[in-house]
Amino acid sequence: MASMFHSFFSNGSEIFASTKASSAVSQLASNYQRLIIEEGCLDTKSEPGFNAAAVFLESLSAAAKELGLQPADRSYRAKFTVNYRALFPDESRQYRVDILEACMEQNSVIWVNGDKFEFTAEAMQSAEALQQCWADLSALLESWSKSSPDQAALRSNMTSLDIAWASFENKYINELIGIEAQPRKLFVRAIEHEQKLHDLEARHGRQKVLMLPEYMAAQRELVCSINHLNSIANFRRKGRDDLPVEILWDAAKTIQRCDAAEKNGESTELLSAARGLSGDVMDSFLAMRKYLRETSRCLERVDPHLCNNAGLVARLVDWEECWEVGKHFVQNEMFLDGICDLVAEIRLAQRLIPDLKAMCEDCDVELFMVLPRILWLRGLTKPAVHFHVFKSLIPHRFFSEPESCSGRPEQWPCDTELNALIEHFRSVYTLLKSNWRSAARISDRSAWEVLIRRVVLGTEEKARETTYGQLAPGIRVQAEPAVEVFMNKMEGWSMEIQRHCAEDWNQLMSIIIQCLSGSKKDSKESKFQV
Repeated sequence: MASMFHSFFSNGSEIFASTKASSAVSQLASNYQRLIIEEGCLDTKSEPGFNAAAVFLESLSAAAKELGLQPADRSYRAKFTVNYRALFPDESRQYRVDILEACMEQNSVIWVNGDKFEFTAEAMQSAEALQQCWADLSALLESWSKSSPDQAALRSNMTSLDIAWASFENKYINELIGIEAQPRKLFVRAIEHEQKLHDLEARHGRQKVLMLPEYMAAQRELVCSINHLNSIANFRRKGRDDLPVEILWDAAKTIQRCDAAEKNGESTELLSAARGLSGDVMDSFLAMRKYLRETSRCLERVDPHLCNNAGLVARLVDWEECWEVGKHFVQNEMFLDGICDLVAEIRLAQRLIPDLKAMCEDCDVELFMVLPRILWLRGLTKPAVHFHVFKSLIPHRFFSEPESCSGRPEQWPCDTELNALIEHFRSVYTLLKSNWRSAARISDRSAWEVLIRRVVLGTEEKARETTYGQLAPGIRVQAEPAVEVFMNKMEGWSMEIQRHCAEDWNQLMSIIIQCLSGSKKDSKESKFQV
């Protein structure tokens, strides 16, 4: 084959008089032989196939240049978007494997964010024309190893292929630009709603604008746009589109209630969980607004496949997580009161029992055995406050009639087994409250301290002494075995509350730990990323 090429290039023809041209065409033929063909089709999917195709296309461009062939007009590239102008910065041939691949596959349909788009018949005809030119060139290069080459045919074919390539590239890229503009319209819509909020705030002031119907309508529109983006791009979570603006409004009202309660002297410990969870809802919304403002300055950088935009996905993950918590907890005031009570009591218990504080800080495995026990103690001690928490976690234990399960019942409308546990607890609690050394120490708090120590510290000898040592010896003989029997019975209920609705339980525990840590969702300033 080498001698045939030598004979061909040294025949005195003006076409290949240049040594560089002779070498370039020889290299083109050699690289053609290295293309990977699978079942009659050019392989561009595998790494070796892609690399072989890229090398061949580079040699095709080099050969055309050395042969002095004029490139087809590519002035249309000046109208490409910024992203595509970065790929095609000038009017040189720039044969790219992805353009060849699109031509060969000739897919009339493309899916973007789950939506179907079709290329025009004109684009498909251009693909067919380029395929034909490619087949002609392939046939010519294939024949060189068998017979004398046709010099004029080579020049003609390379020129025709270049014209067909430019025609397909023009139609294909411009139609891609049109298709990719659709997802960006979602961004534009969200950005416009955010800008409207910003303008109203600037015009009326941050406090006065909050209750304006126009402002609330703009908030609703923006939240609808965020929901739409979330349903398309948030592949790391559920991609929910059912998180309404009322979550935001209820979070704001909760914070207002916390402010008013603190002014009236109520415990900040009791309000901290409500304030933190509501603050997360509002902060995630503000972070999303900031992201949209920053993106408005570089829309051309938005990947049309929205899930590929890392900054967007990160913001949506945070937004969905906070708003989902807001929907389940913040919007349910009675449920939220139960969480606030539990968090406040655990914090008080941390001061009483340093081991519990260490467990919470380290997220020790033992903590996840202790927390359900503490929840049961709080529920049995304050049934009205914790009714909705328990009804959500073990609904099968409660009567389903709405009139029986509304409000904050002191007497839980529950089945026989749960009612028996409640009665057992009351008898033990009454025993603890009424058997102290002096009447001055008879209180719910003293009884509670015995129970919470037992739940956290366990049954080791040293722990038992810490738990029951404050009782008079004669009283301890009655109280200790009664508490131990109850604790053993409660253990099965602790397992049930974790397992019956495991997902709900895990979410609740995540919220409790977040509230105990006192750290809000990560709101650190980070470098902007689309």
